[in-house]
Amino acid sequence: MAEQQQGCELDQDQFCCPICLDLLKKPVTLNCGHSYCSSCIEGYWDQYEESGVYSCPQCRESFSPRPVLRKNTMLAEVVMKLSSTGAQQSPAAPLYAGPADVACDLCTGARRRKALMSCLACLASYCETHLQPHYNAPALQKHKLVPATDKLKEKMCSRHDKLMEAFCRTDQQSICYLCTMDEHKGHDTVSAAAEKAEKQKQLVTSQEEVQQKIQEKKKELKDLRQVLEGLNRSAEAAVEASDRIFSEMMVSIQRRRVELRELIKDQQQNAVAPTEALLRQLEQTLEQLERRHAELEELSNTEDNITFIQSFQSLSSSTGSPVSPSVLICPLRSFTDVTDVVSGLRDQLDNILKTTWPQIAERVCAVDVLHPAEAEPQTRKDFLQYSSPLSLDINSIHKHLSSSEEKRKVTFTRQQQPYPDHIERFTVRQVLCTESLSERGYWEVERSGRRARIAVCYKDTDRQTYFGDNDKSWCLDCYDKDYRFIHNSVETKVSGPVTSRVGVYLDHKAGTLSFYSVSDTMTLLRVLHTVQTTFTQPLYPGIGVWGSYGDTAELCKTW
Repeated sequence: MAEQQQGCELDQDQFCCPICLDLLKKPVTLNCGHSYCSSCIEGYWDQYEESGVYSCPQCRESFSPRPVLRKNTMLAEVVMKLSSTGAQQSPAAPLYAGPADVACDLCTGARRRKALMSCLACLASYCETHLQPHYNAPALQKHKLVPATDKLKEKMCSRHDKLMEAFCRTDQQSICYLCTMDEHKGHDTVSAAAEKAEKQKQLVTSQEEVQQKIQEKKKELKDLRQVLEGLNRSAEAAVEASDRIFSEMMVSIQRRRVELRELIKDQQQNAVAPTEALLRQLEQTLEQLERRHAELEELSNTEDNITFIQSFQSLSSSTGSPVSPSVLICPLRSFTDVTDVVSGLRDQLDNILKTTWPQIAERVCAVDVLHPAEAEPQTRKDFLQYSSPLSLDINSIHKHLSSSEEKRKVTFTRQQQPYPDHIERFTVRQVLCTESLSERGYWEVERSGRRARIAVCYKDTDRQTYFGDNDKSWCLDCYDKDYRFIHNSVETKVSGPVTSRVGVYLDHKAGTLSFYSVSDTMTLLRVLHTVQTTFTQPLYPGIGVWGSYGDTAELCKTW
C-alpha cells in the first residue's frame, strides 16, 4: 500500500499544469502533446489574439488559426483519482513577485511568481518551474537566457520587432539585422558582440586611466596631508620659539630692571651718606654759632660796666667761632637723567618693534596655505577669462618710443620724445605697464618689425639693462623668425610657429609663466615656452622694441 501511494506521489508532478502549476483542471491537450488547464491555455492565448498566431508555452510550436480545444477525458479521470485518494500534497509556498521583482510571464492569477531568468529569444521571463523546458527541451536549450529583467522591450527594434543584435557605428545606435538592409544600409555596422568587444577595450583603457588617476589622487592626498602636518608642526614650532624668544627678552629686560634698581640704590646710598654726615656737622656748627650769638647779644644788653668788662673778657678768652668745613654745592644732579635714558631705551624698543613687526607679519603671511588647484586653461577662450585692462606707464617709457593716445601701442621713432626726466624711465628702448599682477593673468602682444621683447619683471628691475639680462625679468625675444627665452642673461632656443601675436599666461602663485603663439583662427593655443619658478614680488608686463624705425608693439584689447 505504501509503495502504491509512493507511486502516486511520484506520478503526481506529471499531471500538473505548466502554467498554474496545480493539478490539471478540465485538462486539454494540444497537437504538440503538451497538456494544460483549459482556462490557463485559453487565458494565455487571449494575449496574442491580435497577432493571430498561437504557440505552446513550452515548446513554442505555433498554430494558426487558434485551435479548438477539447477535454482530455483520460487525463481528467486520472487527475480525479489523484484528487480522491488524497495523495496530493500541499505544494511548497511559492515565491511570488514583489513590486521590485520581475514577474513570470507564464504564471496566471492575481499573483504571479518571481521570474529567475529572461529569454532573449522568447522575449519572456520565467519562474523556476516555467524555466525548466528551456533546460530540458533541445529546441529551447539554444535560446539565450539572462538574469530576469523587465527591460526586454528595450532590447527589441521598435521598427521590426526583432532583437537588436547589431550596432551601427555611423549613427552610434543599436539596431536589428533587418535594419542593416534598409534604414542603415551602407553604414558601418557590426554585431553587438563585436561592438561590445571594442567597447570593452575602451573600458579597459578607461579603467586604467581611472586607476592611474586614483593613484595620482592618493599620492596628492598623501602629499597634502604631509604638507598639512608639516604646516601645523611648523606653526607650533614658530609659536613655541617666538614665546621662548619673547620670554628671554622679558627675562633680560627684567634682569636689567633689577640691576638698574640696585645700581640706583647703591648710588643713592653712596651719595646720601657723606652728605648726611656733612649735614649733621653743619647743623652742630650752626647750633654753636647761634648759642655764641645769643651770649654776645646778652652781653650787648648789659648796663653794668664792670659786669660787661668781666663778661667780655671771659667771652674773649673762650674758643673763637666754631670752624666747619667749607661746602661747595654743585648744581643739582638728580636721577631724572636716568629716567630719561630708560625712556629713550623704551622708545628705541618701540621703534624696533614698529620697524620689525611688518617684516615678521609679512613672513607669517608668506606661508602658503594649499587650496585645491584650479583647472589650467585649455582653449583661448579659457585664457581670455583671465584678461584684464593693461596700459603703458609713461614714466617708464624710453624717449625713442612714442606711445599711442590709449597708451597700449609703442613705436620705435628716430626723433626723441619730450618725456620729462623720471627715476622710473628706462635708458634702453623698453616700457612697463602700470598694472601689476600677483594672481593669474593673460594678455596678448601684436608686434610688427624685426625685433621685440615681451616680458614680465619686478618693479625694481634695472632701468639700464634689457629685459631678460638680469635676475628680475623674464622675456621672450622675438627676432625676425626666431624665438629665444632669456632670464638672467641665459638664453634658451625656442621652437614653434612664428606669429605676429604672442600670448602670455602668468600664474603668479603657482610660479608658472608661459608664452603662446596666437592666430585669429586658433581655438587651442600653441605653447612656445613655459618656465616654472618662484615669484617673490608682483610682476609687471613689459615691452621692448628695437630694430628698425617704425617697428611697433601693441597690447591687444582682449578684456
